[in-house]
Amino acid sequence: MKLLKLIPILFIFFGYVPYKNEVHAEIRNPEEFRVLSNEGKKLSIANVEYFIKEGDKYINTGDFEKAKDFYLDARKLAKQLASFYSDLNSSFKGIDARIPNEMQRKGKQTLQILAESNERLASMYIKTEKPEVAVPLLVETIRIMSPSSPEGKEAYEKLIQLGFVETKYKG
Repeated sequence: MKLLKLIPILFIFFGYVPYKNEVHAEIRNPEEFRVLSNEGKKLSIANVEYFIKEGDKYINTGDFEKAKDFYLDARKLAKQLASFYSDLNSSFKGIDARIPNEMQRKGKQTLQILAESNERLASMYIKTEKPEVAVPLLVETIRIMSPSSPEGKEAYEKLIQLGFVETKYKG
């Protein structure tokens, strides 16, 4: 009788579980496993571009509230991506030079599209007569892209047009 009670304990101890092979995980196509490398996924620059395009559609139809929502989503996602790329860049510095190079390249793309979403959002706020909300977006664009970049120059020019600054930039 004691031997019968000992058998399940032996099965557990030696790892024999009759149902352990019920699930078979297999990757037939390794590219399917890399779900975030696909263009339509949430954490991608392509999705930020999608939000901007959708916002542009609503601007063209005159629905500024929906356009604002899409531009804000684009801005939020671009900021998240930029932060993630920056963190990975700094984590791998001095360990493997290829990874920081890739993260720096992706980070620049992300900052460029963040500046674009800021510009669209600021233009919409100016159009809807809310320039006080546009000013921080324009200043952020200058900060992340530099005053000498085309995006920075355009943002500074809008600040002059709004009357927030007066001195012309000659750069």
